[in-house]
Amino acid sequence: MTEREQPSAALKTISRRELTELVQFQLQALLEQENFQGAKALLVPVKPVDIAEAIEGLPETMQAIAFRLLPKDEAIEVYENLDSSVQQTLIEDFKRQDVLEIVDQMSPDDRARLFEELPAKVVRQLLKQLSPQERQATALLLGYGAGTAGRIMTPEYVSVKEGWTISRALEHIRNLAHVSETIYYLFVTDEARRLTGILSLRNLVIGQPDKTIGELMIREVISVQTDTDQEEVARLIQRYDFLAVPVVDTEQRLVGIITVDDVIDILEEEATEDIYALGGVQSGGENYFQTNLLAVARKRVVWLSVLLVTNTFSANVIKSHEATLGQAVVLATFIPLLIGSGGNVGAQSSTVVIRGLNTDEIKIRNALKVIQREAIAGAFLGLMLGIAVTIWAYFMTRDLSVAATVGMSLVAISVLASSAGSALPILFQSVGFDPALMSAPFITTIVDVLGLLIYLTLAGRILNLS
Repeated sequence: MTEREQPSAALKTISRRELTELVQFQLQALLEQENFQGAKALLVPVKPVDIAEAIEGLPETMQAIAFRLLPKDEAIEVYENLDSSVQQTLIEDFKRQDVLEIVDQMSPDDRARLFEELPAKVVRQLLKQLSPQERQATALLLGYGAGTAGRIMTPEYVSVKEGWTISRALEHIRNLAHVSETIYYLFVTDEARRLTGILSLRNLVIGQPDKTIGELMIREVISVQTDTDQEEVARLIQRYDFLAVPVVDTEQRLVGIITVDDVIDILEEEATEDIYALGGVQSGGENYFQTNLLAVARKRVVWLSVLLVTNTFSANVIKSHEATLGQAVVLATFIPLLIGSGGNVGAQSSTVVIRGLNTDEIKIRNALKVIQREAIAGAFLGLMLGIAVTIWAYFMTRDLSVAATVGMSLVAISVLASSAGSALPILFQSVGFDPALMSAPFITTIVDVLGLLIYLTLAGRILNLS
């Protein structure tokens, strides 16, 4: 085991987070003392991903200094793990040749992601100065739509031919292993570069040297198209436990592969987008905490404006039942309780349904069963909460009719909230929208309006108020 692969005994006893914080603290102290040799020695047993996180935590003036202490090969891997904003800062600080050496040797998919974040002028300058092979690979990825398999794939893979012997294939792998994303899967193509099969490295190594690839390969290959959504790719790799999946064009020609490490990035990105959407915050694919505050406010105000307009209907409902409230002012006491409970029930239902839709656990064809299940769950919740609220309302008002009105309203609102919370995301999914757009704040607002209408209408009937 190499020096880098064997961490010190002291580092084994602490968590990864503590390790990163410790490295960052010690690295910053050494750089402040201009002890560059000590800083280099500190980073030797640390993994590239942890070095990247430690560099991100340094003051901006020290980031470039710390990065320059790394050996060239390691610097490339560390750079790929840095946040895009830090990558851009380092590009501005480096001399042109330093930039080229790092960017040119990045994997094409990571380079494409970096270029997405950079100004177009900088990208054009960097593309011109890349090696012809890397320029072609990067331009290929940038030509596909954002969020598709074509954009996140890497063209660095190992392909072999059916007629090759195992010994020839092994020699071919030795020549390409250092520039390939992975060699655990070998992709078999014909003369037109069409994908015809797949072979694992394990089966290749244990096979007889004189056997051909065609005798060992698997012809039933699961692949994705260049325009396949990246979330669908992630689900496919997760479903079949793949280490990599091939990407083909419309003519079934192999153009790249997507590896499991790319899928982890996708899952994190999609989960972040869904969480933001559930809160009514549209990130636009950017890092929320590194976005300009004015831009943040502009993005958030859109949904808040929609909710504000929707909430005006609540005011209209109250106004239309002004006579009812005037004759039984005590009814107003329970409005916050009812709409708050209904909003919470609706938010719970929408959260579980949106998650189920995103993980394919819920299918559109089973929509009615899901909605029915949530409605029944809402009824059970309403009964349990309604009984408690009825008793509490009676002790507050000493009026059984008012208490019954509050309890019955809560049952009806809970059923409504559960039904709406499950039905609306499914409706959005069925018409091609992201179900997460039907966020908890939006559903809560809808339930507030309808809940008020149910409560005040029911109060008018039970209490015989005009």
